[in-house]
Amino acid sequence: MAQKTETTKDPIANVEDALTKSEIFIEKNRNILLGVVGGIIVVVGGYFAYKQYVVKPREVEAQSAIFRAERYFEKDSFNLALNGKDKAEGFLSIIENYGGTQTGNLAHYYAGVCYLNLGKYQEAIDQMDQFDADDIMLASMALGVKGDATMELGKVDEAIDLYVKAAGKNENSFTTPMYLMKAALAYEGKGDYTKALEAYNKIRTEFFQSAEGREAEKYIARAELMLKQKGGK
Repeated sequence: MAQKTETTKDPIANVEDALTKSEIFIEKNRNILLGVVGGIIVVVGGYFAYKQYVVKPREVEAQSAIFRAERYFEKDSFNLALNGKDKAEGFLSIIENYGGTQTGNLAHYYAGVCYLNLGKYQEAIDQMDQFDADDIMLASMALGVKGDATMELGKVDEAIDLYVKAAGKNENSFTTPMYLMKAALAYEGKGDYTKALEAYNKIRTEFFQSAEGREAEKYIARAELMLKQKGGK
């Protein structure tokens, strides 16, 4: 029987062959490859140029424009803060003129709070829905504002959900007890004293140093009494 022999190609020859094929491919597609690389360079360069020469100057302008509106806001002059006065821009015009900037985004939050204080609750919710919060504290407070506006619209269960979410957003000694208290009071308002007690007890045990924690005991006593009376009926 004839013996079958196998021949193996020299590994170096394989590498050289692969390199040759690659060189041929590059040579045939040189213009396409150069176009792709050039396109990438243009896109990347254009992005950085846009950030440097368009976004940054607009951000500086927006920060300058929002200054007066923030002063009105601090004085609780919410209508002036929203709409501006004379040449001073309000938050609404800043949103319109500086959309896409961080300051324009922040103006949504301010506008939402203004609308809440002016009794325009759906408008407050709409502004908060457009606010993109990078800061965790502001994200919590934006949910809280939506909760307040939703409560004013009579949607108690939705408001409670928002308060609970706001309280759980990066738990801390400021926003967490504040929104737990709002949730607890809302639970009481709908007669759910068990859930109210859970929230009050969490405030008392985990956030006892907060303003809400120092007041929690009396709310616990009231909720326990109401629960007892409710159970006795």
